[in-house]
Amino acid sequence: IFLFDFSPNLMKGFDPKYKNFPDYILKITKQIWENKDVESIAQFYTDNIPVRSPFGVTYGNKPVIDATYATLKEFPNRQLLGEDVIWNGNDDVGYHSSHRILSKGTHLGDGSYGKPTGKDIYYRVIADCACKNNQVYDEWIVRDQGAMVRQLGFKPKEFAQMIIDKEGGADKAQQLFNSSAEMKSDYKQSVVPDDSAGGKYSKILKNIFKNNYDFSDYARAATIYWPGNKIGHGREDIVKFWNNLKNTFNDIKFSIEHVGYLEEPDKNPKASIRWFLEGSHSKDTEEFGEKSNKNIFIMGINHSEIVDSNVIREWVLFDEVAIWKQILMK
Repeated sequence: IFLFDFSPNLMKGFDPKYKNFPDYILKITKQIWENKDVESIAQFYTDNIPVRSPFGVTYGNKPVIDATYATLKEFPNRQLLGEDVIWNGNDDVGYHSSHRILSKGTHLGDGSYGKPTGKDIYYRVIADCACKNNQVYDEWIVRDQGAMVRQLGFKPKEFAQMIIDKEGGADKAQQLFNSSAEMKSDYKQSVVPDDSAGGKYSKILKNIFKNNYDFSDYARAATIYWPGNKIGHGREDIVKFWNNLKNTFNDIKFSIEHVGYLEEPDKNPKASIRWFLEGSHSKDTEEFGEKSNKNIFIMGINHSEIVDSNVIREWVLFDEVAIWKQILMK
């Protein structure tokens, strides 16, 4: 008896050892970091890839390799626990993943976070990657650096000041990613239906920044994961976290830059949204200190799970250290 496998090769141009796109994302991440095969980045990332983070844009796989070695020197036992991959795409347009990682490790080496403290830390990272032919050719990444530095004994403001001092002071320090940064990409998002998880979550996020929004699109028992490893339970906490951010700025311009969503049988619908917030730091707050009246730019990436049009879980990620650096710079 001959058994023929008529199932199509799911991904044109990808190594057949990856059974689907999330499998590819999870396995290359593990190979690079936990198997310490750092040089394989040259194989998995294109030679001219733009990698955008709140701290700016780098080009090519070489800076990615250097940054990976530097992080592994500081956190040699770093684990990247892939909590979720929200993905879209096909062979024609390519694939897009939004990969939420719980990163943990012990601070055992010298580097950008100072002398080793021996402390165990954990924090989330979300990386949005566009991929084709077994390679990542475009990446956006946000880390919860506020959570990292607090666990190592710094306040985000204090750590941002240390970065500025290292870079030669407020006049000379490197500018951060902002609305005039280079953003062009070969990746083009396909249309997101209004009634999809992505469409619904887009509408919810836009509503948050309107006055008098009542947060009724959040389930009463919803959970929110906020920067700084903060967790909120129930609608009151969700209102408090989002309003803390809203109430820091005047003249807020909130824009949605990318929407991904995943609707699979027998699983909760999920959405991933990359967003920008720009506004004037014109109010004194506990989170971000005395008003500086500076124009602040925030790049964020969120994940959510939506049931019956209500958010039941939400992960919000932006870099508090990047915000503080803008407040403290000239």
